[in-house]
Amino acid sequence: MKILKVFFLTVFILSTADQAQTITDALRVSEGGLGVGARALGMGNAYSAISDDGSAMYFNPAGLGLMKRLEVAGGLDYFNFKNDATLFNNKTNYSSSATNFNQISFVFPFPTLRGSLVFGMAYNKTKDLTSALKFDGFNIGNNSMIQDLATRNSVPFDLYLTDNDGNANVINGKLNQSGTMLQEGGLESWTFSSAMEVSKNLYVGGSLNVNSGAFKSNREYYEDDTKGIYDTIETAPGNASTKNFITFYRNDIIDWEISGWDLKLGTIYQISKIARFGATIQFPKTFTIKEAYDFYASSEFGSTMYESTYNDKVEYDITTPFALTGAVSVNVKGLILSAEANLTDYTQTKFSNPKGISATDLASLDKDIKETLRAVAALNIGVEYTIPEVGIRVRGGFVSQPSPYKGDPSDFNKKYLTGGVGFLADETLAIDVAYAHGWWKTYGDNYGTNLSRIYQDITNDKMLVTFSYRF
Repeated sequence: MKILKVFFLTVFILSTADQAQTITDALRVSEGGLGVGARALGMGNAYSAISDDGSAMYFNPAGLGLMKRLEVAGGLDYFNFKNDATLFNNKTNYSSSATNFNQISFVFPFPTLRGSLVFGMAYNKTKDLTSALKFDGFNIGNNSMIQDLATRNSVPFDLYLTDNDGNANVINGKLNQSGTMLQEGGLESWTFSSAMEVSKNLYVGGSLNVNSGAFKSNREYYEDDTKGIYDTIETAPGNASTKNFITFYRNDIIDWEISGWDLKLGTIYQISKIARFGATIQFPKTFTIKEAYDFYASSEFGSTMYESTYNDKVEYDITTPFALTGAVSVNVKGLILSAEANLTDYTQTKFSNPKGISATDLASLDKDIKETLRAVAALNIGVEYTIPEVGIRVRGGFVSQPSPYKGDPSDFNKKYLTGGVGFLADETLAIDVAYAHGWWKTYGDNYGTNLSRIYQDITNDKMLVTFSYRF
């Protein structure tokens, strides 16, 4: 299973010039992001048992039933992704960032004789897909992507890097390997929610999410003869123009248009003003992916260059698993302690409805998902203290998101420390600021298994500001 994990962790296409779907694609839309709302983020997103503002539509829609006044809220976030990548003991740093509207929400309580009835609608930026990777190292081994591709397709043949039978008999590794990968985009949703108090202190609610988004990945890869090993050798024997091999280059661009929908149900039970218990069911999300793929490769010799291109458009669906959340919060004299656990079985992730893709290939990928992924429980812990007579609330939290891959060590788990501060004026105007710092490790192979392996130390930082006004 570890071999499969290594293969699918590699972001771009390793074995063919044709685009192929991977487990990485499924996890891109299945794994959760850092949510919405600065108060929630400051408390480590341990918010499903609190949810008494517009963020309830994202965390636990039952929380809307706790709201007695009309609320308008909006937020802006800054996201930075940093990757320290090591290839053949050479470390390279790279980063990318994005700034987005995080949330715009409206909450409308309706007058009732008993209980409560509340409706809400919101735009939420549910996940940022920004990432970056840069690597550079000399491979002393007798292997290369050129040799690997030659066993799988005609690209090296088209670039005059093989003999007439398509065998890379002359190229024998010992090349400098380098490249970059930049990803951008995100997932967003238009949410329509309602909640009510069905009996004293018991609230239920639901959110219908109409999802959309975009994702773009641009990866460049080079293999260079920096030591002049192939200066006098014909890479395509019998063709004198293939002497003095300099560079093999490939560029893979993936462009997604994302759409879909999902449903979330929740409940909250409140014990006086001391404690709340919350639970949610996130039903499977169905995302339709319209994917455009462009491939370009070239080989450069002393005075000659050869090129190869390919492009394709396909469409398919990704269905995410159920996600179950249980949560509790306790309020003691202005000190709120909150915790929750979220169970997701990633083996239930599925591809379906292929257009322009082999149904057999997607069925095989679904089988690999069941054999490679696992069920995990994410944990969130948060604390908030309101300073008396000042109206300032100070927050902290911790998030643990275990790796969905079987057999991964604990340092592959995504971990976040969060903090924040909020100011509430006259129970009307609230300004909240939150910060989250995350870190984890991963790796991927450019080709093969542990022949050209990139070890990655990843950190990301998110700052979120939310404004809300209650009428």
